[in-house]
Amino acid sequence: MKTEISTASRASGNPAGFTLVELLVVIAIISILMTVGAIGIGGMTGGKGVTNGVATAEAVFDEARSIAVSKRTNARVLVSVQDPKNRDTYLRRVVVAFQDLDADGKPSNTWTLASRGIILPEQTYFSQELSSKNHKSGGDKIDIMTLPATVKAEYRGDYHYYEFNSEGLTTTPGASFIIGSGARTAGAANPRVTASGKRDFGGFVIWRNGRTSMFRNPEQMGLPSSLTNF
Repeated sequence: MKTEISTASRASGNPAGFTLVELLVVIAIISILMTVGAIGIGGMTGGKGVTNGVATAEAVFDEARSIAVSKRTNARVLVSVQDPKNRDTYLRRVVVAFQDLDADGKPSNTWTLASRGIILPEQTYFSQELSSKNHKSGGDKIDIMTLPATVKAEYRGDYHYYEFNSEGLTTTPGASFIIGSGARTAGAANPRVTASGKRDFGGFVIWRNGRTSMFRNPEQMGLPSSLTNF
């Protein structure tokens, strides 16, 4: 009986496996699905980077405000613009510094770093163009200060800054902190928007009492309809 079944199977002419054409079709379908999946994951990663970056930045602002109040001095949130050639820190490093007090208990000209700070997620950058001292009126860009030789060498240089006084009040009420997803070549002043990260931005406004309010959509941030560099 086994021999008859085997003979009948061979006589039927039905192949036991896939034909070459069928294999090629399957491979093509898998390739398409992998491409679509990669694009989707790329978009999700960019959005997650901005979301995490905003949440982390808010925590840094809270830290700066708390330090200003507890030490009865001025404290600043600093965003690095030290070296455009540095892919790791330029527009990505965020640290807190505070003014040391002199013998009379008044803020001196010496600034001390409160911690090592944070680095924004990969492909996420602070926007020099979109962040402003008065978001509502579209005021001046965020001021820049220089950390001198009194700090560690890797932290010396220029930074955009947001300041809180000893009462925990911001000196620039209504200022905005905006970050976006993009790409930046070494030496470029500002990152550029990529196709996958188009209009992928987030941030918040800092009120007089030091509290923040997150932007809920691109319109609140005043993003132009066409944006290349930010």
